Amino acid sequence: MVAEPEGHRDPGQRGPEDRKPAPDDAHSAFTPPPGVGLPDAPEEDQPTSEFALPPGAATETPPAEPEGSAFATPRTYSAKHSPPAFTPAQGLPRVSLTKDGPWQDRMRAMLRMPVGERPVPETAQRQEEGGPAVPRVLDLTLRIGELLLAGGEGAEDVEAAMFAISHSYGLDRCEPTVTFTLLSITYQPSLVDDPVTANRTVRRRGTDYNRLSAVYRLVHDISDPESEITLEEAYRRLAEIRRNRHPFPGWALTVAGGLLAGSASVLVGGNLLVFLAAAVSAMLGDRLAWVCAGRGLPEFYQFVAAAMPPGAMGVALTLSPLDVRASAVITGGLFALIPGRALVAGVQDGLTGFYITAAARLLEVGYLIVGIVVGVLSALYLGLALGAALTPETALHAVERPEVQLLAAMGLSLCFAVLLQQERSTVLLVTLNGGVAWSVYGALADTADVPPVAATAAAAGLVGLFGQLLARYRFASALPYVTAAIGPLLPGSATYFGLLAIARGELNTGLASLSKAAALALAIAIGVNLGSEISRLFLRVPGATIPSEPRRAAKRTRGF
Repeated sequence: MVAEPEGHRDPGQRGPEDRKPAPDDAHSAFTPPPGVGLPDAPEEDQPTSEFALPPGAATETPPAEPEGSAFATPRTYSAKHSPPAFTPAQGLPRVSLTKDGPWQDRMRAMLRMPVGERPVPETAQRQEEGGPAVPRVLDLTLRIGELLLAGGEGAEDVEAAMFAISHSYGLDRCEPTVTFTLLSITYQPSLVDDPVTANRTVRRRGTDYNRLSAVYRLVHDISDPESEITLEEAYRRLAEIRRNRHPFPGWALTVAGGLLAGSASVLVGGNLLVFLAAAVSAMLGDRLAWVCAGRGLPEFYQFVAAAMPPGAMGVALTLSPLDVRASAVITGGLFALIPGRALVAGVQDGLTGFYITAAARLLEVGYLIVGIVVGVLSALYLGLALGAALTPETALHAVERPEVQLLAAMGLSLCFAVLLQQERSTVLLVTLNGGVAWSVYGALADTADVPPVAATAAAAGLVGLFGQLLARYRFASALPYVTAAIGPLLPGSATYFGLLAIARGELNTGLASLSKAAALALAIAIGVNLGSEISRLFLRVPGATIPSEPRRAAKRTRGF
């Protein structure tokens, strides 16, 4: 054997230096060692269902139940022809939602139903190709709900309007939620899809019933199955509603506030001099409130500033040699400040089951009334320190001057309508409604000797009945026909006498008078709501041939 010389090797033989480096995956920690096979690839990437049978489990059919057993399948049952959905033992309620009725009635009835029991709606005629634009529909719904809630509408009516908008554009499985400052709506296409939720916060509130009526007309046109309003057209109309100017300028509001206070002073027995003094003091208080609002002060301090001029005017007239009723001047100023609109809305929300919103509204009313109390008591304490002879006087003399006081009540409602920025076409109707309310109160309280609280509740109930009737005939909100009409019934004199007694140190008498004022205010709110409910129960919509589905109760328990 001949040894090869050093440095010589076969051309086909490779040395260690000529070998190519192995790839990185050859040394991976996940590479199985030699001799171990790879596992089978999974059929699906989805996780195994928790209801799937484990491998090796028995799949035998369980023994059949003997005939006559409670667990036996009926002989008439066929799995192939089984019903598609579960039917409760009590059956499904018959639902008939007539298209002739107002959208408020139809949507209230559907909102009170569980989602599974709501009737299957017809195919929406305003859907775009590929289905409804969910984000845009939800945004439009929230913007309309914001305008309604900021305008003082009740939470139930706001929810009904939001559901009407979403329902009209094809979003049927929607759940709107309304609180005092927050609006939210949730849409779930099906039980297996993720829900879509949007919300909007109400940061500014105002009293513009003209805008409120325009929003109601927009909701009515959208929910009308015969109209074809696209999302673009609805957005355009909503932008026009926001840009619309108020029907009455600022100076008209100030004059209306003064005339309101003057009419209220005549309502409680004042003469022409008292009328002028109350009007001037109310206009001065209104200007002070505007100055405070321009400085960014909270509404509480605005009410304090607005309540001080009527109290100071009453003290000044008491110290003067003029023979005038100072209490009528202060009472007239209080009529222009008592937050009757927020009180009625708060009680209505509580009666319809929206307790969080009702508590927030009533708390707001409480803060505003405390501001009025602080402003008036400051002037009364100053008057008592100066020696003013402030003594309680008789509140009302409706029997002595019924014609004059009826005109004063109608003038008070007219001024309230101007302050609320109502449409000019509704001012005359609400003025007549206020005159009817005062006539009923005077007939019951003075002629029939009915207690004031019961008489106030009856008159307010009639106001709510007429207001709801007018709203149903016009397919509009009932607030423009109700809020201004309850102005003559507000407890201005009882509030003043309670504050005067507290200023004189008669705490028990003052609290009793303030309790009477609170009872009168609650009677107004409950009466208005009761009249509206009676109208919905017994009055049919003109032209409707089929009665609409009644609204279910807001609370299904009975105290347990």
